Amino acid sequence: MKIAFLIRDLNYGGAQRQLVTLVKALPTDIFAIAVLYFYADGPLIKELEYTNIKLICLDKKGRWDTLNFLRNLYQNLQKIKPDVLHAYLGEANLISLFLKPLFPKTKIILSIRGSEENLLETYGKISLWMFRLESWMSFLADLIIANSKAGKKYHVSQGFPAPKTIVIPNGIDIKKFASNLEERNRLRAEWQINQDEILIGLIGRLSPMKDHPNFLQAAALVSQKGDDIKFVCVGTGSEDYAHKLLELTAELALTEKVIWAGSRSDMLAVHNALDIAVLTSVNGEGFPNVIGEAMACGKPCIATDVGDSAWIVGELGTIVPPQNSEALAEAICATIETLKNHQFEPEKIRQRIVDNFSVESLVNNTQIAILNEVKSHLSLVSPSRRGN
Repeated sequence: MKIAFLIRDLNYGGAQRQLVTLVKALPTDIFAIAVLYFYADGPLIKELEYTNIKLICLDKKGRWDTLNFLRNLYQNLQKIKPDVLHAYLGEANLISLFLKPLFPKTKIILSIRGSEENLLETYGKISLWMFRLESWMSFLADLIIANSKAGKKYHVSQGFPAPKTIVIPNGIDIKKFASNLEERNRLRAEWQINQDEILIGLIGRLSPMKDHPNFLQAAALVSQKGDDIKFVCVGTGSEDYAHKLLELTAELALTEKVIWAGSRSDMLAVHNALDIAVLTSVNGEGFPNVIGEAMACGKPCIATDVGDSAWIVGELGTIVPPQNSEALAEAICATIETLKNHQFEPEKIRQRIVDNFSVESLVNNTQIAILNEVKSHLSLVSPSRRGN
């Protein structure tokens, strides 16, 4: 069975990393896989090289480079003749819906990767209009896969067809993300963090949605409790927004307390270097991968009550209201006390991810969903078509 995945880019991002994780694990004796991506040079491309997966760059030059891009996309899909076109993220979803009349035999699968979000405030009018158009056209999809319960609930409320929408949570690579003392020591040495210091981290792009000011304000409150607490922010964003965050850091007298680590590819080391992982998002989250990955490494997590964070952490983490730095600071202080008293159990934290959010579950559930949609095509699967 031929399945083509369509995505904007293969840069570091939650959806991109999940796509790479999924396609690398799908059985090649059932699926001939192609990944088509708009823009070149994404760092995750390297993870798919030298595999049986066909990589196709559509070489889009910018937002307004539409004619050449659409021509490349159409021509490549004509060559592949996919049984399934699985889109990731809004732009790819919308384009796939427009392609449905041109490829009527191809099953169109959309993905929902986030939940409620103020698109106008965060991304502007164009993104809002695109979402409304995607919602209006979503009846053309054969299947819609949401990676969170919160994402399904919100999108159905916005007009996406409930009967076609299912939830398949993200899969965390439990072989990759696990406790690793060597990586912990290496990165803490790089960041000049002593072994007796508590390191609290926020991983995410520098965006108002992630609410770094809330993290910084809570950090200022927590810092009053002692000098053995440090903070790190991992991720990049616009220069203007990054500058505003640096100014706030200085205003809160946190310059010597907060590390701005930028983008990191060694996420195993990042998670292991932390003592506590924090998510402060205001909205928009579906299934935050960073929480699942940190828990797989045995780290206690504190998250705002957005998306499916509460489902992920269960009773083994702490959920606080968004935009409440006092509540966040209290949760951090309580977790620090638990750490210092050796009362938390990293094995139990990791086991929750192993039991509920493994890559194997992601792959099995996705495979079943796809095969159910194209069961009329099963007779086409033959040795001559495998691995193409």
